[in-house]
Amino acid sequence: MAKEKSKEKEKHVDFRDQISANKTRSVFLLIFVFVVFIALGYVIALAFTLDVFAILIIATLFSIFYVWITYAFCDKIALSSVGAKEADKTRHRALYDAVENMAIASQLPMPRVYIMPGNQINAFATGKDPKSSVICVTEACLQKLNKQELEGVIGHEMSHIANYDIRFVTIVAVVVGAISIFSQMFLRGMFYRSSSDDRGSGNLIFFLVALVLAIIAPIIVKLVQLAISRKREYMADAGSVEFTRYPPGLINALKKIKHEHEPMKVPDAVAPMFFSDTTKQRILEMFQTHPSIEKRIKALEAM
Repeated sequence: MAKEKSKEKEKHVDFRDQISANKTRSVFLLIFVFVVFIALGYVIALAFTLDVFAILIIATLFSIFYVWITYAFCDKIALSSVGAKEADKTRHRALYDAVENMAIASQLPMPRVYIMPGNQINAFATGKDPKSSVICVTEACLQKLNKQELEGVIGHEMSHIANYDIRFVTIVAVVVGAISIFSQMFLRGMFYRSSSDDRGSGNLIFFLVALVLAIIAPIIVKLVQLAISRKREYMADAGSVEFTRYPPGLINALKKIKHEHEPMKVPDAVAPMFFSDTTKQRILEMFQTHPSIEKRIKALEAM
């Protein structure tokens, strides 16, 4: 009996440890993406002429500017793309209470609250910082979830806000986008290289290295980007437990989502922001933005 109790104790995971571990993994993955970015830029600079490399830099700066504009207006873009409407404080009192409770628990400003059409349980948070944050839930959240389950989902989204996940994911998107631009321009540009560009065997070696990196780097960093997204989802689940102090609420909400089979029709650009995967496709997890429902429930049950 004593041995069984000690085994149960060993299996228990503190939500603080889960948050800390996922933060560390996310940072390491981000560093890895930056290393790939620098390595790719370096070998392209050695393999190509400086003027071509200058074009790459200009293209990267343009992509950073584009993503920054998107980030600055991310709340308006996301809400508009899913047809969300601001929630009514009287009609949607339960929703406002849940958001207010989680705002108090997380010690964050009260987000603006929106509702979007949808028969599936789902939600997302957006906004460039906690002061301008927004939480949007589907109509199904209000129809199918009880108080504890709704607070569990809202707690998850508040954790995204508290951890500046939108900012973090935007930085990753900028670097991944820049790598993709570098790779595409190099692969296209190599067909137009003249014989005068060849500067001996040393240059040829760098050219071949750059060619290999240009092909595999976008694939690798995309997979890393998806891995970061999954880690942030685990972290947000743990954050929800920290705010609600009641894991069964979020667990039961996930179980209800598990039994839903109809996918949500949302734009691809905002799909990764949602509480759960919108596609319902059974593909390899390494190609998904969210961990499987089963793994999320298992991690929560261990807390």
